[in-house]
This record gives sequence, C-alpha cells and structure tokens, in this order.
Amino acid sequence: MLFFVLSPALCLGQQGSMQSFPLESVRLLDSPFKQAQQTDLKYMLALDMDRLLAPFQKEAKIQPKAENYGNWENTGLDGHIGGHYLSALSLMYASTGNPELLRRINYMVDALEACQQKSGDGYLGGTPGGKQMWQEIKAGKIDAGSFSLNKKWVPLYNIHKTYSGLRDAYWFAGNEKAKGMIIKLTDWFSDVTANLTDAQIQDMLRSEHGGMNEVFADVAEITGDQKYLALAKRFSQTSVLNPLLQGKDHLNGMHANTQIPKVIGYQRVAEVSRDKTWTNAADFFWKTVVNNRTVSIGGNSVSEHFHPANNFTSMMESKEGPETCNTYNMLKLTKQLYLNSASASYLNYYERALYNHILSSQHPTKGGFVYFTSMRPQHYRVYSNPQEDFWCCVGSGLENHGKYGELIYSHTNKALYLNLFIPSELEWKEKGLTLTQTTSFPFEEKTEVKLKLKRANKFTFYIRKPEWLKGDQLKVLVNGKEVSPNTATNGYVGIERKWKSGDVVTVQLPMETKAEYLPDNSPWVSFVHGPIVLAAVTSKSDLPGLLADGSRMGHVANGPLYSLEEAPLLVSTQKDLTAHLSPVSNKSFTFTLSGVANQNAGHKLELVPFYQIHDARYMVYFPVTTPEGLEARKAAIKEKEREQLALAERTVDQVAPGEQQPESDHGFQGERTETGVHRDRHWRHAQGWFSYNLKNKGQGPRKLRITYFGADKGRNFQILINDKLVKTVVTDGSGGDKFVDVEYDIPAEVLTKAANNTLNVKFKANEGSSTAGIYEVRLMK
Repeated sequence: MLFFVLSPALCLGQQGSMQSFPLESVRLLDSPFKQAQQTDLKYMLALDMDRLLAPFQKEAKIQPKAENYGNWENTGLDGHIGGHYLSALSLMYASTGNPELLRRINYMVDALEACQQKSGDGYLGGTPGGKQMWQEIKAGKIDAGSFSLNKKWVPLYNIHKTYSGLRDAYWFAGNEKAKGMIIKLTDWFSDVTANLTDAQIQDMLRSEHGGMNEVFADVAEITGDQKYLALAKRFSQTSVLNPLLQGKDHLNGMHANTQIPKVIGYQRVAEVSRDKTWTNAADFFWKTVVNNRTVSIGGNSVSEHFHPANNFTSMMESKEGPETCNTYNMLKLTKQLYLNSASASYLNYYERALYNHILSSQHPTKGGFVYFTSMRPQHYRVYSNPQEDFWCCVGSGLENHGKYGELIYSHTNKALYLNLFIPSELEWKEKGLTLTQTTSFPFEEKTEVKLKLKRANKFTFYIRKPEWLKGDQLKVLVNGKEVSPNTATNGYVGIERKWKSGDVVTVQLPMETKAEYLPDNSPWVSFVHGPIVLAAVTSKSDLPGLLADGSRMGHVANGPLYSLEEAPLLVSTQKDLTAHLSPVSNKSFTFTLSGVANQNAGHKLELVPFYQIHDARYMVYFPVTTPEGLEARKAAIKEKEREQLALAERTVDQVAPGEQQPESDHGFQGERTETGVHRDRHWRHAQGWFSYNLKNKGQGPRKLRITYFGADKGRNFQILINDKLVKTVVTDGSGGDKFVDVEYDIPAEVLTKAANNTLNVKFKANEGSSTAGIYEVRLMK
C-alpha cells in the first residue's frame, strides 16, 4: 500500500527554513478535535498530582502526600506517567492558555525540584531503587535486556519521560526552573556514564531507552554546549542506526515503539549538529514503516512488534493491533522530517494518522485512552479508567490531544502554509496577521480562510494539495472569485499577492472513495473517503473489559474472538471495489456496502468514519474474493480458524518469550539470558535460567506446551514448575527445519499445592550447556 510516496525535497535555500507555529499561536475552533482536546483536559484535571509525584518523593526520601497510583505506576515503572503528565500539561497549556494548567505545571516542577535537591547530585527519578541501580551502572556493572536494566523495568525509558516533561515545561510553559533542572539531570547522567566504554554504552542501549539521544540533543540546543550533543551521539544505538544508514530493513520482529524514539533522536542529532547524514537513516526508517508496515488508519505493529513487511496475516488475526504510542511517535518523526524537507507528502501520512488513529484513540465523551486498536474483523477496543490505568498509551494519550494545533499551519519568512483543514484561529504576530479557518471538513468538501491584517502585506499563501483529491480538482477562490495559483511546489499551490485585511480564501476540496489493500497485497481491503477511513459497526454487545479495571492485562480486549470464517466477506467481480459502496441519502458521510456474504439478511452494513465508532465491535478491513473463489476462500479461512480456535479453547495462559509486554505481564526473571528473532518469531534462551509466572484458572489436569525450532540440537536443560523438575530436555535436531510443539504433563500435586494458582515455569541450563530457544509457552487444559 504505497500511498505516501515522497516527492523530492524542497531546496530550503530558495524560501528559507520551514517552521511550525508555536502552539500558543493556534487555537482550535469547534470540531471533533476541539471536543477531543476538552475531553483530554477534563481527564488531566481528574488526576491527583500528589499521587503522580509520590514515586519521585519516595526515591528522594521525602514523605509523599499521597500513595502511588496503581497499575504500571506501582509495579516497577513508577514515575513514567508523572513525566508524561508534565509534558501533557505543558502542551495543553500552550494550546488553551488555561491558568489551572499553569498552576499544576508550577506545582509539579516545584515538587520535583525538591526531590532533585534532596538527591544532592542532580538525580531525579521514580524507578524504585533507582539511585542504587545507577551507582551500579557507574561502577560498570551492567546487566541489560530488551526490557530490563540491572533487573529494573526499562529505567532508561522511564527517566526519558522525566527529561521530556522538564523540557516541555520549559519550552511550552516558559518554566525557567525546569530548564535548570534538565541541565542538572543531564550533567548527572553524563557523570554516571563518563567512565563507561562505548561498548558498555551500547550494551546498555539494548534495554528500551525511549529517546534519550533526542533529549540530550535538545539540551545541547537549549544550552549551546556541544558536550551534550556528543552525549546524544554516544547514546544513539549503532545496531539500529547502521542498517538504516545502509538502506536495509532489519525491522521484522523488533519491538516497534522501542525503535521509533531512537530514530526521532537520530533526526534530532542531525538537526542540532546541522549534519544531515543521519536524516537519511531517519527518512529510510519512516518510508519503510509508513509504506510497508502501516495499515489504513496510520498505525503499525502487532502485539507491539513489527510483523513481517510481506505478511500481514497476524494483523488480521490478532486482537492486539496497532499501538497508540507508536503512532504518537511516528507523528513526532513525521513533523521533524516535514520541517526538514518542506515536503507536503509527509503531511499525507500525518493527516491520515491524526484523523483515524489518534482522534479515534480517545473516547470522545467519557475520556479514556486506547492501547491496541485491533484490525481483526469484529473485535473491539478497551479504554483506560482515569484512576486505575497507567499504561504507556495513557501517558502518550494525555499528550496527543493537547497538541492538535502543531501542524495545521507552518511558515517560512516569506510564506504561509495551510496544511490541515481543521477549524482554528492562527495569530502570526511577526506579520500582524490573524487567520480564521472555518470548515465542517470532512463533512463538507471545502474550507474558508479569513485574513485580518494590521497592514496590507505581500506574501505567498500556500495551500496543501492533498493526495486524496478527486481528479486533482483543487479549486481556490479569493473573495469569491476563482483564481489560478501562480506558483506550485512540493505538494502545494501558492497564491502570491498583496493581502489585505478582510480577504477571504475559499478552498474547494472534492473527495473520492478509494479501496486500499494491505501493503502485502493480500486479499483484505479497507475503504477510505478523502483522508477518512471508513468502518462498520457489527455489534454493540459482548464487550467485556470495555473500561479497563487496572489489572495487569486490562489494556487488552480479552473478550471472545469472533470467528473469521463468519465475518462479513466482500464478493466481487469489480475491478474497482468502491462500486459496492453507496451513499445513504439521509445520513451524512455514511455508505452501505453491497455484495457482502455472511451478513444478516436484509441488513446492509453501514460504513462511517472510523473515528466515530466507539463502544462497539467493528470492521475496518474486509476479506475479499470473487464468486468463483468464494468457497475456496471460506474453506481456507475455516481450516485455519478451526485450528486457532481449538488452540485458544485449550489455552489457560500463555507467554511469548522475547516480547516485552507479555514477558513483563508474566513476571519474567532470569540470569545470563538472551533474546532474538528467527523466521520472524521471537525466542529466548539462557546459559543460566529464566522463568515466567502462569496463572492457572479453573480445574482439571494441565499440560505445558513449549514451542521449539526442530533443528535446535545440543542443548541440555531442565524444565521446572514451582521448583519441581518436570522434564530434562536434550535436543537432538530431529524436529527438522520447522517449529515443533511439545506438551509435558504437569503433576497433579504441583497444581494442588500452587499458591494463588500461580505456576512458576523455569527453564534452567545444565552445566556446560544452555536451554533451547523457547518460542512460546502455553498452559493447556
């Protein structure tokens, strides 16, 4: 699905550098975006700052005024939401000017400053036992895994949120105290790592670390001191950077949101250093993710990981589809690359993801943020509860809806750019210009812009020419008269004239409906009208856990998987599948879909904007076949579905080794253990040991099912459950060149004596050997 092909970059020397407007220069007017902003604001104000500050105060040995929040905020990632919250307050304050937000920003910064001062060396963090852990790091004792560092849950990722919060309090809310604090925190980190070798730093960076290189580059720009830029470069992971510089896609199986912030950092280093070499890596990453790994709503990844670019099967089968954090970070990267190149092609993706993933990821009236947006037919999404749930996507979600004004407009010294068709008011103080954009887009195919100037001013007004325009039919009117743009460049048409107060620019934006297949060209189709993805509600019942309960896996829509075999299926002989769509005359932006098998007789599916669908099971992608291929397609789906549903029915609990969240959710522990990817599947092995906690729900005999690679040989290890030996395994490679599943009986006495019905499954290498690569662990009925 190559629908975001880039045009050549604009030579900025011709027009000056492209810049975004400060958030305080743009105010949203009534629209779904304004509604989302206000819903987010209400959610923010419902949160207790003292509970968010408690992790930092505990680490600084200051008596907290309240207890930590629960969920991720008291299970090892303590304090990460505090950093996100400070960023979110700052973005929302800049966007709205709400004085209560400024009061909260100042309260948070003052309280964090007290923690930093108490630590005495510039340190500030919420990771439990973090200060001691950093002393170990300083001494060269490093034990890094993909989601742990010295047995702490991603402490680098965690502290990155603190850095970002302080930076944003300074940048967006003008808090000078926060500026001093981030510099002190960076100096502390520089001291901690000063005597580590580059190899030790790269070892550390195997652990998820957010955009540490980004914030260090930011500090370099804030201070003008090159030593911080050197730190940023040192904290850029070379094992990810080098393939990107060579134009190689090695992303299959990688934890998606671990990688995106690193690339944001590569581009930030390029910006601050004014060396565009790393921009090539960032741009290649962006292209391969957007063009080859992204679904129609603008999201990517399955169960947090990049699936194979040539096989989207898991995307259609999994309940854990695109993660909101990923798109939050992809939009940050997109903004960087757009401002670097001034190419409107980046904005085609930005607009698509903003409307269809970000806007849809918050409940429009109740609030609550979505973690996974499943693409599986007839599944649903779960929303966070303000006082219960503190996932990463709650943190990024708090930020998302407070910065919608960041790229509606942009400018150079001599030109103004209209990028997005969102009702808003812009104040360009330097030019004495106030602009008001009025539109009901996408429910009307036009937007109107009114200019108010202190004095007449000659400049070029560029209007983005979106890739979704029907028949290339952009029409521009000035004061009611059609005009021909006198310049065009890089996805924009421009009108150069002497503008005066009262001028009105009307832009006609005719849209058409398109059918988009998945990027791997498999027979699944999504319908898009203009930039808006269409979807159908299939049911509003059977939605367990719709509002999450604060449990460890509460962010996953764990309700029943409806059979793919029985999902609505489009049967067509048409080359253009949009022929099956018909607008509903009395319903705005609503279409019926004909030619569908497996739907209720007499009831045609209605497709509406996906961002309007909430509290429901839905379909974004439809399987498609011809009349001749219908029975074969249904039979193939049925056979695969039968196997999967049978396995799901027998499964009591499961964990995917080497995948961050499933391992964390199952209490992973280990020593001398590594992870990797083989044939697009994750594995974990150890020369020491590793273990998981599986929850045994219900009664009856149980088996442990382990997935190995059949050719693995020469491994000698033990499988223990609650410290009782279940099996000694010696692999001989007899399974051949394929994955094999082996089931082991679990002794009844182990089940009956298990405290809290928890089974600790341990894989322990025998002396002189290692465990086999373990690809999947299932507790089976």
